[in-house]
Amino acid sequence: MNFTSIFNISEPQNFLQEALQHKQSPLAHRHLGQGKTLGLIFLNPSLRTRLSTQKAAQNLGLQTMVVNLNSEGWQLETEDGVIMDQGSQEHIKEAAGVISQYCDIIGIRTFPGLKSYQDDYQEKILSAFVKHASVPVLSLESATEHPLQSLADWITITEHQKTSKPKVVLTWAPHPKVLPQAVANSFAGWMRHADVDFCIANPKGYDLDPKFIPGIPVLHNQEEALQNADFVYAKNWSAVAPYGQKIPVEKDWSISSQKMALTNQAYFMHCLPVRRNVVVHDAVLDGPKSLVLQQAENRIYAAQAVLAKQLTAVAETQAVCNTIEE
Repeated sequence: MNFTSIFNISEPQNFLQEALQHKQSPLAHRHLGQGKTLGLIFLNPSLRTRLSTQKAAQNLGLQTMVVNLNSEGWQLETEDGVIMDQGSQEHIKEAAGVISQYCDIIGIRTFPGLKSYQDDYQEKILSAFVKHASVPVLSLESATEHPLQSLADWITITEHQKTSKPKVVLTWAPHPKVLPQAVANSFAGWMRHADVDFCIANPKGYDLDPKFIPGIPVLHNQEEALQNADFVYAKNWSAVAPYGQKIPVEKDWSISSQKMALTNQAYFMHCLPVRRNVVVHDAVLDGPKSLVLQQAENRIYAAQAVLAKQLTAVAETQAVCNTIEE
């Protein structure tokens, strides 16, 4: 069972409920990972994803092996039939095959080049690992999605909601660098399965890919979107067209106390790391309604729920193989 996208998950609510159960009893399923190994492959930096997934693995009795493939491994080639006489030293076919022999599950974190929409949205590296690995693959963030983060966000909203159908606003915020759409894409995709009143606020020119936001209201007026919100999730992303670009924005889209005053005493959310006083003002981030640390903690239980499902699938497959051999 691979966990790479909201689009290959048939019942997202099950992951939410199981994550909440794991949070109540984190060590109740240590037997699942006994004698098994999780390989964590990073092609870009990570703090929360790395540590939370390792912690989740420990809670399940898994051993972990971590490789920073961007600095500690060979440069990977993803194209088939290529003559490898230039920069890349190892084809992803062999890399995925070898890691599959060492690990029972592979977690991989990739990053977009933000140069070509086609290359990034084809998820070349992640798709190649899924294709050539012989064990389940777990996305630790990809060029276009961050499903573990979104599951953790959903857990956090569920724990703190005060109404049966809270209003959740995902709002674009400024940033000095050009960032991918992965977190925003995933959050929008997962919120479509949640019982919430969800909308997105972003400047004109920053609409997300239609694939991730069918039927979701998109407002280009931030103040209007924030009215009576119960949760405000701030995140920057670059334009989809022209792809990976920063389009000038006239108004200030930072989240301030004045903007939060438009809400229904909303909680503030962000996936971290966050640029203080650029994305959000200190007064909001350090205030009593900030949930950023709770989101980070829930990354453990999001990963634990997914890993438990994958370990169960591995055990079932092994049991079938053993039966056939007998």
